[in-house]
Amino acid sequence: MAAPGTLIRNIERRPEFAGLLKDSEGFSQGTGTGAPEAVNSWYDRLLRQSGIQTTPGVWLGFCVVASLALAGPLQVALERPVVSVAGGILGLALPIVLAIVLRSRRQAAILKQLPPAAEELARFARSGRNLQQSFQLVAADTPAPLGDELRVSARRMEMGLEPADATRDLVDRTGVTALTMLSSAIAVNQETGGDLIVVLERLSTSVRDRLHFSSRQRAATVASRLGALMMVSVAFGVVIFYTVRDPNYLDSLFSSYWGRLSFWAAVALQVIGGLLVYRILVRTAKF
Repeated sequence: MAAPGTLIRNIERRPEFAGLLKDSEGFSQGTGTGAPEAVNSWYDRLLRQSGIQTTPGVWLGFCVVASLALAGPLQVALERPVVSVAGGILGLALPIVLAIVLRSRRQAAILKQLPPAAEELARFARSGRNLQQSFQLVAADTPAPLGDELRVSARRMEMGLEPADATRDLVDRTGVTALTMLSSAIAVNQETGGDLIVVLERLSTSVRDRLHFSSRQRAATVASRLGALMMVSVAFGVVIFYTVRDPNYLDSLFSSYWGRLSFWAAVALQVIGGLLVYRILVRTAKF
């Protein structure tokens, strides 16, 4: 902090330092309210929370390349536009599915690391260190992926931000709602005081209880989740079976109006059902 009476002058803008601050490379502008803005926000948040070290534009290009790499050989080998389009859609979705899987694994790892990190933060605070010093020590000792996010907040504290401001966006960067309790405890301690050590110990116990309950819930609902996945995938298996059994099956199906109508209606209903099943599974797996 500058001493009273110190003259603080503005730093002259120089072109050689123009690249110090990176521009936002996401698709979301943060100002719209329509469906495109919602999709862009979800896509940017997915890549940010999955830990993929690339920009949304590069990952989208990877989706397009995967789509072409799958649709092109299918069109050359089979010369069936419907199969090629289906392969292109599948190739376009595979990188997105990969990002979703990586995000789920990363969030599960962060949640498992949170109780030991909260306990270590409480021990450092009990030893007489202030909150900022304790947080920096915990961030240095915690391995990835939670340690990476804590170190980002620790570097912000070193640059002069208050601990509450430095940890405010932990939930947005990770998608783990349990981190709300950590950032809220730090903010309340900074603004009103209180026994931070007791709050951190209760946070550790609460997260461990939630992990135990979640594991028991997944074990109890494994049959229903597998049944839902089988219902979604059986339609693709039937189409593949009849196509292999009779190579002219799709040609016969698309030769009539009702065949084309029934096929695309089935595709639309399958997509809707798959989205509903995915929504149910996501809500079931939420911590």
